[in-house]
Amino acid sequence: MGSVTDEALMDLFCQGDHSAFEALFARHAGRVQGFLARMVRDGPLAEDLLQTTFLSVIRARGRYEPGTRFTPWLLTIAANAARDALRHQQHVDSHAHAAPEGPTSVPAPEGDPVLRQRIEDALQLLPLEQREAVVLSKLEGWSFEEIAQLRGIRAGAARLRAHRGYEKLRELLGGLVGEDA
Repeated sequence: MGSVTDEALMDLFCQGDHSAFEALFARHAGRVQGFLARMVRDGPLAEDLLQTTFLSVIRARGRYEPGTRFTPWLLTIAANAARDALRHQQHVDSHAHAAPEGPTSVPAPEGDPVLRQRIEDALQLLPLEQREAVVLSKLEGWSFEEIAQLRGIRAGAARLRAHRGYEKLRELLGGLVGEDA
């Protein structure tokens, strides 16, 4: 099923072809898990959210509309799962005063683990909408139009969220990171 589009695979899955779902999972699991790890900064939680995301795909297949672009639909499900988990985590952390721990997949400048950690920490301090826009634009390579479609906003609003995120990162990192970073 290598040359079949994601949308065609999803259509097949909606018609009961379970091998089509397996193909979609194989194609997208790594990317979705990387996205989730950057969003929640917790490797085991990202793995759980990956399973939650694909379970939601199974449950929502009856609501999937033929012709809908699969990747934005899938990442919307993943982003919503991450948002829910972060809201829950913030609630728990506010009572326990604990910071999230665990591995992350944020790329780092080669050979500088201290700078990598500073960037990871700063990214986590961004408001969720800004973090999501920065992660999608800079780390996933999405256009602002794609981010806008994912979030159901205008491209200008996605650009503004990312810009504010870049500005906040620049402030948090003392000018070490710019918009072109």
